Amino acid sequence: MPGLRRSVAIAAPPGRVWAVVVEVERWPERIPTVDAVERLDAGPLAVGSRTRLQQPRLPTAVWTVTELVDGSSYTWESKSPGVTVTAAHVVEPHPDGSRLTLSVSVSGPLSRVGWLMTRSLTKQYVETEATSIKSAAEAA
Repeated sequence: MPGLRRSVAIAAPPGRVWAVVVEVERWPERIPTVDAVERLDAGPLAVGSRTRLQQPRLPTAVWTVTELVDGSSYTWESKSPGVTVTAAHVVEPHPDGSRLTLSVSVSGPLSRVGWLMTRSLTKQYVETEATSIKSAAEAA
């Protein structure tokens, strides 16, 4: 499966970083690669939670949480014809405070073509998201 991974050390405790990561409704004000977020269900993120996400230069996507370990990680996926995009968000203790790891992978019969068309944009977005989450958590 094509994909990428980015880790960043954050000078904030894991709980603070986790709060920034799971407050997806606030991503548009914190992360410039996110234009709009709409939660499609109530309550905190949980397995099965769905969120509509709009990002510049990408089609609007609905992301469904497939795995969640409260306080440390969640994975969600978005499906379109021929392609499934899976994104993981992991927060771990680190000597400097926390380590955030973001990863994205694509699968499905059209994944290689889709990845060729979006790889550089996805890399830029993941870098920006990691830096933005770091800034938000350290400023809190």
